[in-house]
Amino acid sequence: MKVYGIKNCDTVKKALRWLDEHHVRYEFHDFKKQGISLEKLQEWASGLGWESLINKRGTTWKKLDRETQDSITTPEAAFKLLQDKTSIIKRPVIEDDHVLLSGFDEVAYEEKLS
Repeated sequence: MKVYGIKNCDTVKKALRWLDEHHVRYEFHDFKKQGISLEKLQEWASGLGWESLINKRGTTWKKLDRETQDSITTPEAAFKLLQDKTSIIKRPVIEDDHVLLSGFDEVAYEEKLS
């Protein structure tokens, strides 16, 4: 299992704590240090939808000017923004052979990761 996120994100911290408490092994990929590939974003978008990858509730999105926000109308525009500003990616993203999750939802984790 691979967990993608940013180490200092509170939601990522909750997810990692849940995984540790449930003895779920994972590898962590830090967006800030390692970036994210276009191919990976496309893969996630095919399973989750490209719109769901954008965290519009976070401060990074809110700090963007209105013109930039309004320009994110296609997967291509979204992927470019997500690669340029990885902190806009809704996190964590968890992937395993048969699981793809975004964000922290304890019920979904119990259902799909236990």
